[in-house]
Amino acid sequence: MNHLNQDSLTQAVIERLAHTPNPRLKEILSSLVTHLHAFARDVHLTEEEWFQGIEFLTATGQKCTSTRQEFILLSDVLGLSMLTVSMQNDKPQGCTESTVFGPFHVPNAPQYENGADIANGASGQPCHVHGFIRGKSGEAIANATIDVWQADDEGHYDVQKEGLDHAQARGVLHSRTDGSYDFKSIVAEAYPIPTDGPVGHMLEATRRSAWRPAHLHFMIQAPGYQTLITHVFRRGDKYLEADPVFGVRQSLIADWVRQSDGLTDLAFDFVLNPVV
Repeated sequence: MNHLNQDSLTQAVIERLAHTPNPRLKEILSSLVTHLHAFARDVHLTEEEWFQGIEFLTATGQKCTSTRQEFILLSDVLGLSMLTVSMQNDKPQGCTESTVFGPFHVPNAPQYENGADIANGASGQPCHVHGFIRGKSGEAIANATIDVWQADDEGHYDVQKEGLDHAQARGVLHSRTDGSYDFKSIVAEAYPIPTDGPVGHMLEATRRSAWRPAHLHFMIQAPGYQTLITHVFRRGDKYLEADPVFGVRQSLIADWVRQSDGLTDLAFDFVLNPVV
């Protein structure tokens, strides 16, 4: 057996991966080992520090539930989620930009008709959201699936509320023949990401803000077009420059306009990128 030391260990681990049948898996694991070992050397990582890291990752996994994904939150605050989004969604100019998915999407949300109130009892000021779903060439996209979700004015998503037996401030609707959509909900407000777990402790230790600027989540799908996962942010929010998950894009900032009847209006059009 060859003598292994801190200089030869990295290559030895990579050589053990030589017979990995999946070439992409082999590429990813080899690069991971290379960079992980380089990181340990760069910071002169101690055994005690590595054990602390293991405890942190263990606690992160233990915090995950069916309605909360602490590992997604960790990826978000490290900027890794947004980096992968940016690399995978380099779209032509004019298409709506993508941003992070977030940890609070729920599949099979209630179905609504256009014009319905998806707040369903969520606390907040009433808001009317409307616009068009179009393709890159300006064509109307009919029957696009629009999945929308948001927090209430206390910064809580419905899945965070104990004892709540129905969905609030989330739903699925479809665009009309002319590509238009509209629904009623509540005005988006800024809120802190969950800080009662390992990710929150890390933000505190690094003196980072946990507050996300006010936003609505959208996932829009239509045959022949790339799925769009994005937010619409509220212009003027004081946390736009300090979003802990790095999700803000200038093109996704919009005006929530207070009307004379007390209702707030948000108009936003989405442009999908065709599949080539």
